[in-house]
Amino acid sequence: MPSSQNFYIFILFLSNTLKPMMIRAELLRYLKEQVPQIFCLKTEPSPQEEEELMQSRLFYHLECFLFGEDPQEGLEKLKQGCTSSQLCGRVFKEGETVYSCRDCAIDPTCVLCMDCFQDSVHKSHRYKMHASSGGGFCDCGDVEAWKIGPCCSKHDPGAATAMVTVSYIIEQKEGRGRGVLLYERAEKLFRVLLHYVTEFLVWEENLELSAELQPRTKDNAYYCVLYNDEHHSYDHVIYTLQRSVNCNEAEAQTHTGRRAVKRGTLRTCQQAKDLIRVNTSLDPLRVEILHAAVMAHQTFALRLGPWFQKIISYSVGFRQAFCQVALETSTDRDRPCLISRLMLHDARMFKGARKIVHELIFCSMLMETEFKRLFAIEFTKHFKQLQKDFINDDHERSISITALSVQIFTVPTLARQLIEEANVIKVIVDTIMDLLREHLDVNNRFFFLGYNSDKFTRIQIIFHDLRYILISKPSIWTEELRTQFIEGFKDFLGLLKCMQGMEEVKRQFGQHIAVEPEWEAGFSLQIQLRHILAMFQDWCSSDDEILLLAFKECHKVLMQCNNQPFHKESTDYYMCKHILHVPPYKVSQQPVSIHLPISRLLAGLYVLIIKVYFFLLQESYDYTQLAEHPLRCVVLAAQVSAEMWRRNGLSLVSQVYYYQDVKCRDEMYDKDILMLQIAASKMDPNHFLMLILLRFELFDYFNGSCSSKDQRCSTSLSSSLVQSTNQTLLFGWIGIMLWCLTSVMFPGERYVPGISQVTKEDVTMREVIHLLCIEPMAHSSLVKGLSENESHEIGLESVITKVATFKKPGVSGHGLYEVKKERLVEFNPFFYHYSRSQHSKAEESQKKRRTQESNDKALRPPVPPAFCPAFSSIVRLLCCDIIIHILRRVLQRAAEDRATHWTEAMIQRALHLIGQALLEEKTQLEDSTVEEVSFDFKIGSEHGKSVFLLLSKIKAVPSLEAQKDMIKWVLQMFEIVKCLREKSSPTASMSMETTNAQDKEKAERKRKAEAAKLHRQKIMAQMSAMQKNFIESNKMLYDNMPESGTQGEPVTTTEREVLTCILCQEEQEVAAQAQAMVLTACVQRSTVLTQCRGKIPTNRADGTPYPLFMPPELAVGTHTGSCGHVMHATCWQKYFEAVQNTTRNRLHAELIIDLENGEYLCPLCKSLCNTVSICNGLSAVQMYKTFLNISFSHLTLPRWIQIISVRIKGLKSVTQDNGKKTTYNNCTSLYERKFSDSIVEMLVVCATTVHRVGLQTAPNELCPRVPLMAWNTCAFTIQAIENILKEEDKPLFGSLQNRQVGFHSIDEQTNFLLSSCCSRVFCQVGLVLSIPSLYQEEAVDLQPSAVSSAYNDLHILHLVTMAHMLQILLTSTGTNTFFSLFDRLFCGLLIRLIPDVSGSSVAERVKRGLEPFLRCAALFFNCLTGVHPPEELFSTSGQMEALCSYLSLPSNVFQLFQEHRDPITPLWCGSPAVTKALKGNIQTVRYPRKRNRLIDLPEDYSALLNQASHFQCPKSTDDERKHPTLCLFCGAMLCSQSSCCLSQLDGEDVGACTAHAATCGAGVGMFLRIRECEIVLMASRTRGSTYPAPYLDDYGETDPHLGRGNPLHLCPERYRKLNQLWQQHCILEEIARSLEVVNVMFAFEWQML
Repeated sequence: MPSSQNFYIFILFLSNTLKPMMIRAELLRYLKEQVPQIFCLKTEPSPQEEEELMQSRLFYHLECFLFGEDPQEGLEKLKQGCTSSQLCGRVFKEGETVYSCRDCAIDPTCVLCMDCFQDSVHKSHRYKMHASSGGGFCDCGDVEAWKIGPCCSKHDPGAATAMVTVSYIIEQKEGRGRGVLLYERAEKLFRVLLHYVTEFLVWEENLELSAELQPRTKDNAYYCVLYNDEHHSYDHVIYTLQRSVNCNEAEAQTHTGRRAVKRGTLRTCQQAKDLIRVNTSLDPLRVEILHAAVMAHQTFALRLGPWFQKIISYSVGFRQAFCQVALETSTDRDRPCLISRLMLHDARMFKGARKIVHELIFCSMLMETEFKRLFAIEFTKHFKQLQKDFINDDHERSISITALSVQIFTVPTLARQLIEEANVIKVIVDTIMDLLREHLDVNNRFFFLGYNSDKFTRIQIIFHDLRYILISKPSIWTEELRTQFIEGFKDFLGLLKCMQGMEEVKRQFGQHIAVEPEWEAGFSLQIQLRHILAMFQDWCSSDDEILLLAFKECHKVLMQCNNQPFHKESTDYYMCKHILHVPPYKVSQQPVSIHLPISRLLAGLYVLIIKVYFFLLQESYDYTQLAEHPLRCVVLAAQVSAEMWRRNGLSLVSQVYYYQDVKCRDEMYDKDILMLQIAASKMDPNHFLMLILLRFELFDYFNGSCSSKDQRCSTSLSSSLVQSTNQTLLFGWIGIMLWCLTSVMFPGERYVPGISQVTKEDVTMREVIHLLCIEPMAHSSLVKGLSENESHEIGLESVITKVATFKKPGVSGHGLYEVKKERLVEFNPFFYHYSRSQHSKAEESQKKRRTQESNDKALRPPVPPAFCPAFSSIVRLLCCDIIIHILRRVLQRAAEDRATHWTEAMIQRALHLIGQALLEEKTQLEDSTVEEVSFDFKIGSEHGKSVFLLLSKIKAVPSLEAQKDMIKWVLQMFEIVKCLREKSSPTASMSMETTNAQDKEKAERKRKAEAAKLHRQKIMAQMSAMQKNFIESNKMLYDNMPESGTQGEPVTTTEREVLTCILCQEEQEVAAQAQAMVLTACVQRSTVLTQCRGKIPTNRADGTPYPLFMPPELAVGTHTGSCGHVMHATCWQKYFEAVQNTTRNRLHAELIIDLENGEYLCPLCKSLCNTVSICNGLSAVQMYKTFLNISFSHLTLPRWIQIISVRIKGLKSVTQDNGKKTTYNNCTSLYERKFSDSIVEMLVVCATTVHRVGLQTAPNELCPRVPLMAWNTCAFTIQAIENILKEEDKPLFGSLQNRQVGFHSIDEQTNFLLSSCCSRVFCQVGLVLSIPSLYQEEAVDLQPSAVSSAYNDLHILHLVTMAHMLQILLTSTGTNTFFSLFDRLFCGLLIRLIPDVSGSSVAERVKRGLEPFLRCAALFFNCLTGVHPPEELFSTSGQMEALCSYLSLPSNVFQLFQEHRDPITPLWCGSPAVTKALKGNIQTVRYPRKRNRLIDLPEDYSALLNQASHFQCPKSTDDERKHPTLCLFCGAMLCSQSSCCLSQLDGEDVGACTAHAATCGAGVGMFLRIRECEIVLMASRTRGSTYPAPYLDDYGETDPHLGRGNPLHLCPERYRKLNQLWQQHCILEEIARSLEVVNVMFAFEWQML
């Protein structure tokens, strides 16, 4: 083996030799020696060491050969001689955000990567964004993909034109002769290496190494290689490996993808392989045994893929050389080119190898126009085989070679070339037919009984390729293109022929169908074909010759399908002197199919061709036969709607639903109506209506001459209707037939371009109007209700402002569109796209609106647009003999007023039909002379007069009161049309009568309104008189009522306080010895006020999780809140026990409430609770009546401190003498005599819950920390309330919500708990509530007097206020002058400095820092004493003086130091902690504390997506999809729901978000999942819920998972609401509410998030 240096020299020699065989032999010989040494020598290889050896011993020498010199020098020279690529070509990873411009993209598949989009002109256009499924690449620079702005600023070539092939030639070296072309060297090197890569990527287990790579000595070293798949779960593979190769779970987790799980001899590897296959016997994993040398070469072949990408990115010449080698034809004609071999073997390669091959194709052949064409031809040549392999593959399409079709077939020029050169349409259709052939029945129709759903889903994907080919219609047709397109169209008609009439159904009689037939497969094909059928019609319309050929071929195939004989011969049918000769057929008795794609395609082509080839009007087509099958479908849908097919099960109901649903109706229901309109325009109108009546099986009903009183007329109906329906259903069926006549078949629904003179925009406007007439709708709801075209556009933006007004959303909900008032005249109550429920809602809504506007309730038919000339004859249906006969028969039955013979729906539809006819005649009379008008409703004839008389008669029918206004309008229309025909003015005869009637109606309405007003006034007067009488009768009671308290006076407690239990509704007086009344409460840990986010205190030696007396950082606090609902303690205990018993049996109940920790939902408002708090008044507040009136000169602060110190020393000595400590249990026993057992029990329940939750410890009633935690939660809750009131700029008093009243009861109940504390708000609460304990002795209950209590509270407040001022001064930032001022302040110069300080910046700083503390103190003492606060505290301004006045503090708080200087100054100034703080040795918290808010989010959501796209998981190096998740508390970006970032929390594996929430939010988290655009709320490891993101589109809607893809912008109001949700500690409650609403069927593993 040559040394590395010698080989380098040899490589340089080879680079100048260019003898292909010699180069190949030497390169392979070197690889044979080096590759096994690098990759297979060590049992446990080091990836880093392998990488270094590969770079130095392999890639370096290959690059030396390529450049003919040192690679760095060659690369520098290369960069000087070539231009950069105009194409971006970035390959998208799964989940990566991509952008498409709706204004400029040629089709929806044209997308940009994040970086290119940010630097392009499309950012200011209408764009969409969505997550890529992987496998695509950026189209930036592709001029065929964009109408304007094809390049971003980075890829814009500027003045430079196109890319040029590298013509760089190596300079001649001394002594080497003439240099050789770099391109040729690259071509020869790529040829050797690409052959090498291909051989090992398509390697089979039983193959042997070639002679060039065969090792000299073949040792017995083998690898057992496992290939993971998509059939087996991750856990299953891990379990199998643990059992088969004796590894632990951690080792097994590394063996994912394609990994060697065993290294050893051939025998041991075979044993491991057998064990793996045995442990997965049902569906064995793929396992191969490879020799160590083969394994090494395979590994290196995979590493060559990224190396190829790097090299060809250097220059266009390298890329072209690579493409040339990959696509060159093999000398063996039966052997495909290298890239084809890799494509054909794609389904057998593992995932990693596939990705390498696909990325090579992306960065090489797809970046060069000519080679892209050659590659597309190769791809099309093997298309059928590739698709068959994909069908049998277990991997998703995103990592299949077939996914490249979107990159090829969507290029317009390339698609046309493939049609001309490879007939790609025929190839795709033939592929589909081959794969579906197994589902053909004996009649050559598809029948999908027992189909494989997974396989069928993959087959449907092939239809996407057909859509891609047709996505851009040609502007110029060549003869070759015409020929090949028609050939492909014929094959496509062959596919449709197999669908025509498939899966026929027959009405079930007697018994319900036993087994529901398969129907989903057929409709899945219809949905896939929906856009394809429209695209074929669009292509045909672009060339007249193609259109004619396609129409003839389609008609020919349809006639072949319709040649199947009827069950009976044609029969003559007579009605009103008209004869119809058609075969008898009954939908209710004979088979019928809902799948008629050829008939519908022909209808679409007919509308297009009639504009060009008018001679078709004269051609003889059997329109009766053309309309037969579509008419059957319409009748079937009507019968199903009338519930005549109920015994056929839900499958048929579902088919009819999709038949008329927006997803399918364009190419199903609408096309059937279109074919019926075509037939109506060409047939005799009477014959057409007779055919309608026959197929609706109502011919005999309307043809009978018997009177409606004669019940024998019903016997002439078809036996199916008589036997299966009652009379109500029969007349309902007649109503449905009339509805079809009214709004479907002809005159009403003419909003189709080509049928009438309307545009696509008019059609969309009409759809929007009728959707908004149902109710105001959000933009997304409108989009769902409209049909989209092949480019996923619905045209809504261009028309919505014309027909609707937008109402912006509030803090919740979404924006709504409301139809404009002037557009309501276009409302048609029988709009043919309405479902039954939509029709009812729309009718009710419009009648209600007209009533509110004091208009009549007549829902008039709108004036329709004019028909096109080819379809103008359709209007004859409205005035022919048969329609007059039908209307007369319906109205005649109603005129007889027998409810069993008609329904209101029948009359309503008949009136609408008459109104349409009269509107049509009125329109023609107004636009033309009477002689020119062809339409005549025969008003003057006998039949017309009879209709008018019948209408006049039914006007007085009481049961038709709801239709009275409509009948009036129709009669008025009769008069108007009559006058127009007679050319007389209707004002004399009819207008005055109409005006008088309207005036009478208005007067009647006004009279009723005034009467109702007088009635209300009379009732109110009676109530007022009764109230006055009651007050006079009970005057003594009102005289004894106390007046409300004023400032400085407490609320008295002498009056009885009565509360009502929400469970038993009984009232009870609040008293110390009465049964306890409790409030529902929720205790939770909180970091809302923390000043050290993410630094949860560690456990202390004594086991406490964090300091009992909170440090100033407030790292973690305990918050208590309540919804304010009151219950008896006994009622609550019963309710809680019932919840415990019933909830245990509920599915996934632990996700909603944690039963083990005492959680429950409030029985009234369903708020989450975990304890209760006492609402009884535990301390009388009369003692504070003299609080503001006593003279404090009798007991100064020094004297008070001296007394308290003596008392403490005395209690301490007594305790030491007795040799025991006072416990919480001993102290509570003293209060059992003062309070009822129920109250004491509830006090213990609340206090122990606070202790358990706050310290995260087991419940222990005897723990001495229980009272301390009660005081801590009281103080923390007060600070949290003050914080949120300040944040929301609300007054301190008068703005508390229910959740913020919980601390009232906590204040009261902690009054009897025992201990001591010292520090700011926590110090204030603890000292005030613990002072009474100094008066307690063994078995003696000594309460302090009112004066003593007042002294105690005042001196404590002064003392704590001074201490807090010291904190503020100590932690303030300033110059040395400030510190010298501080020193003098506490060295005896305070008195002289007071005037200066009060006006200085220091005084202002102290004031700002002290105000939050004083606000908290005011809240605390208000609850404790009941003293009414001054009015200034009920506003948001000027609070400092009011706070000082309320708390009995001097307005200049520095006077406290003047008055109490001696007892405290020496003590505080001499503290070592003060000295350390001044020197900066102690980290301090500045005051006022920073008020926490959620992090600032960018206004444009694209900025967040851009941030997520650059996110790199800190613990992963692969390119698998990640879920970047943003913590809204601190702004940390996390990798959620990924195994790479799992960590241990209390011995349990948790995801990154769960672990982060434990340290950042004390278990509570609020995260924004960026790519999903949704908020995740977390309350614990097992509970969480999703919440709408605060980003809205221009229509005021959120977009979870970027489903719609509209641009999103931050809504400040919604983000503020999220901030309030956090600061008000309502996250737990929100999660519980959302989980309670949603029925959780499958538990989500929140701990893995």
